Amino acid sequence: MGAKKARPVTLQMIADQLGLHVSTVSRVLHAKPDEGLRAASSPTAVRVRALAGELGYQRNPHAMSLRTQRSNLVGVLVPRLSDVVLATIYEGVEEAAAENGLSTFVTNTRDVPEAQRARTEMVLARRVDGMIFGDGRSDTGFLDEVAARGVPFVLVNRQVGEHPAVVCDDYLGGRMAAEHLLRLGHEDVAVVAGEPYASTGVNRANGFADRFREAGLPIPGHRITHARFDAPGGREGAEKVLAAGPRPSAMFVVNDFGAIGAIGALRDHGLRVGADMALVGFNDTPLAAELPVPLTTVRSPMHEMGRRGLELLVRVLAGGPPDKELLRPELVVRASSDPGRYAALMRKTAPGRTGDGLSPGQDPYTSSS
Repeated sequence: MGAKKARPVTLQMIADQLGLHVSTVSRVLHAKPDEGLRAASSPTAVRVRALAGELGYQRNPHAMSLRTQRSNLVGVLVPRLSDVVLATIYEGVEEAAAENGLSTFVTNTRDVPEAQRARTEMVLARRVDGMIFGDGRSDTGFLDEVAARGVPFVLVNRQVGEHPAVVCDDYLGGRMAAEHLLRLGHEDVAVVAGEPYASTGVNRANGFADRFREAGLPIPGHRITHARFDAPGGREGAEKVLAAGPRPSAMFVVNDFGAIGAIGALRDHGLRVGADMALVGFNDTPLAAELPVPLTTVRSPMHEMGRRGLELLVRVLAGGPPDKELLRPELVVRASSDPGRYAALMRKTAPGRTGDGLSPGQDPYTSSS
């Protein structure tokens, strides 16, 4: 005869051992996200959680959802999780969700309106408590429709209208990039903006252009081009800028992967990034600092954005106000725009050939080896 299967630990067993009413134990172990911090701070809650952990108590999410009419589940929509910016934001969402007793799942929409609509219906069919959209578009009224249905949601990364959102202050970030280039004496500059339906690219480009306008240097229309938020899009945008007339002395690309694509275009035209043209990106993805000529960029608080987006959703679910939060960016100056850093980089390669097979002082982006 096999071993007798151990009885599952129940709320009543914990209550009996501690001399508490079962409802008290249930409130502690099944606290709603907005109650979790209050419940965890009391001595009784500490005793309950300690014994539950000692006995190996496991919650039954299905039974809980039937009793509370809550699933403790949050659906997250992003254009594509292969994008390191969106993946980092989602890590923050997932981390904060776990701390608040929630579970999350993510689905990709590829920034296609029809896919966004279909994925939203799929998410809602799973009876989520709320949603986080990382793919907000200003060219459709879809989010207005979702709000009209009473679905609690928060936007991250992009903002649309007055819907609750936690985003980087992209307009300020664009101004930071412009101020940096103005201080270096650049007057003829270009912008490779993102898709016109995404607030990220629009606000970054507008902040950049407005700062140059204030300096008495309005950017001509042919110096601003829209492109996808990826390396091929950045390459295409840079090619358009270079084909439109005499090359500018500096270029602002509204995300790092677009900037990498622009580097490829400049290389193909025999131009040295950091010497022949200054280049600034946006986001400060991990790759930016590791490029042969490290990329100057505006750092956005990606992980924090995800965390605070989830925390805002928790407050909305608890009946709190649907706020909008702007997180402050930070300019990170590297050799792609700073002459001093570029010169130091070239001196570093001067004593001999580098591990990349470069000749002494040879620009990494124009190497033919």
